[in-house]
Amino acid sequence: MLFAQRAKRPSTRPPRPSQRRLFFAAVGLLIAGETIFWTMLAAVQSNSGAAALDGPVHNGLVASRNPLATALLTAVTTVTSPVAMTVIGCALALAWAVWKREVWHPALLIGAMAATFAVSTLIKHEIGRGRPAASDFLLGPDDALSFPSGHTFGAGVFLGVLSYLVLAARGTRTIKRTTSVLGFAAAAAGTLLVAYSRLYLGYHWLTDVVASIGLALAVTGVVILADGLRAARAGRTAPVAPSVPAAEVAVAEVPSERDAHRLGDHHSRR
Repeated sequence: MLFAQRAKRPSTRPPRPSQRRLFFAAVGLLIAGETIFWTMLAAVQSNSGAAALDGPVHNGLVASRNPLATALLTAVTTVTSPVAMTVIGCALALAWAVWKREVWHPALLIGAMAATFAVSTLIKHEIGRGRPAASDFLLGPDDALSFPSGHTFGAGVFLGVLSYLVLAARGTRTIKRTTSVLGFAAAAAGTLLVAYSRLYLGYHWLTDVVASIGLALAVTGVVILADGLRAARAGRTAPVAPSVPAAEVAVAEVPSERDAHRLGDHHSRR
């Protein structure tokens, strides 16, 4: 019996559209975050726009305090302090690296947290904005500068980047859109809760936390963009199986003269 070998043709499928969507999502987060931050900074420096809401929002939250909310938001702000977020992020990244045996994604998380701390410290000293009145602080004195909110910035970056990395680790083909939406919605809700705790406890102005949310969006966008570009570059440099010319495929499928004679003799004997 004669078997013809058929050469496998290389795939000619175009790049997955998920990579393009990821790129546009990352750029969108970066642009939106930068826009929010610079808008808040302009309002603070000119004492206009959104800065006009700082006083009324602060006074309203101070007047609305109650024991249950105070206990809950005190726990939230304690767990999400910049130091705690850094420790949690490093521990989680180390566990990820050991469990998954990979360095890139844990390095992204640690790099994002380190960048958050550095950027927050730099902006605080450049702007030099003071906090609300110390008499309104619920957790004791704090002489650090106010703009931006380190708690909100750190928590936003940690939750946003972690949500992306967890979803990316599972693979874009196996994740439904609703899962992605729920994951990032949970990150956004956690960030807003931390921001509210800083306002409620009296340590920040409204524009401080809104600017921090903008910065967190921008850093998350940079992380997603870096990961997407690395994946695209790896896809371009991956080795491709050599293609077999069509003439060779045709020759492989046509039986040789000796095989043809054997096939004829086989039929004649029958």
